[in-house]
Amino acid sequence: MTSPVWHPFTQHGLNEAIPRIVRTEGAALHTDDGRRIVDAISSWWVTTHGHSHPRIMAAVADQAARMDQIIFAGWSHEPAETLARGLTEIMPHELTRVFYSDSGSTAVEVALKMALGYWANRGEPRHRILVMQHSYHGDTIGAMSIGARGVFNQAYSPLLFDVGTLPFPAAGAEQATLDALDAACREQPAALIVEPLILGAGGMLIYPPHILTEMAAICARHGVLFIADEVMTGWGRTGTLLACEQAGVVPDILCLSKGLTGGSVPLAVTMAREPIYEAHLSTDRAKMFFHSSSYTANPIACAAAVANLAIWRDEPVLARIADLSKRQRTRLAALTNVRNARQIGTITAMELGDESAAYMSNLGPRLLAYFRDRNLLLRPLGNTIYVMPPYCIGDDDLDAIYSAIADAAASCANGSFG
Repeated sequence: MTSPVWHPFTQHGLNEAIPRIVRTEGAALHTDDGRRIVDAISSWWVTTHGHSHPRIMAAVADQAARMDQIIFAGWSHEPAETLARGLTEIMPHELTRVFYSDSGSTAVEVALKMALGYWANRGEPRHRILVMQHSYHGDTIGAMSIGARGVFNQAYSPLLFDVGTLPFPAAGAEQATLDALDAACREQPAALIVEPLILGAGGMLIYPPHILTEMAAICARHGVLFIADEVMTGWGRTGTLLACEQAGVVPDILCLSKGLTGGSVPLAVTMAREPIYEAHLSTDRAKMFFHSSSYTANPIACAAAVANLAIWRDEPVLARIADLSKRQRTRLAALTNVRNARQIGTITAMELGDESAAYMSNLGPRLLAYFRDRNLLLRPLGNTIYVMPPYCIGDDDLDAIYSAIADAAASCANGSFG
């Protein structure tokens, strides 16, 4: 019987294999036919400390036994309060307010609404949002509007609002980005939103910290809000807790999700500086922040995130990240027949074949199947392969990942890949 499930980012008309996972542990997924799959991309960038981490799973079980879900509009609970306090302690102290949502896309939607509400409640209605070329911020309407236009959102273009787009600060052309930002800021937009240091779905494109520093400074000079989308880059992926740390930048609004619960259950937060909150603080109910969802601040998800914060507090997470980065650097340097090999923190990426890097590259599905047949979860962005494993991954699994990439690269180079 054909499954009624409609999978995301899947063209079911191609009848590609869809393995069924029955158990997860550490850096591995186990299938119903007995295979062990190395999770080389942290199951879409969410799993940090490893799958089914005992401390997080215990916290989930304990919370589920006591309280499941309550309305969060006008009511509260201990897991949300504890998590909010913990976040304000571990994140930059300027970010004083924590607003809960459900995913990276909704964290971004919240950030956009906070920015527009800030200006509206100040009596300075600013509406334009500035974004970076090749950016991706999610799949809801607002998040798609501020992402790169293309195959991802072409069918929905009538719904998307206009934005100001800055060129990506490619090596040697960084000044063009800064000049474009300065010119755009003179028109008094509401905010700039960026993926700090690395653009994820846009092709794992990396730019240097000093450019992020200058971009934030330009926004500050013009009074434009600076929003950091650290949904992917946060929780150590770039080598530091936040990518913004490497640029000495504290955003006005910060979006977090994915690794917030260690990748165990869905949860997101949007953190804001006090003036953003104060602009919505009034005796006038019409100035409240109009956003929520049914599962805002779900207690079970908050408990998982509290356990994640405890792991960061009690265990040498940054040392593990540094070690993983070093181990990957060695393996990346040994690769041949790849183009533009690059790394930031625990993320490595490179291009294979002669095709230009593009999500719809015909090489992508063949690479996906190639790695799947070798018991690896690698999901190329077109002909761009990237590796972003859980921090607990061992050397044998890393060897398997990079050996398979090396074999695929060699086959692409000699024309035998098929």
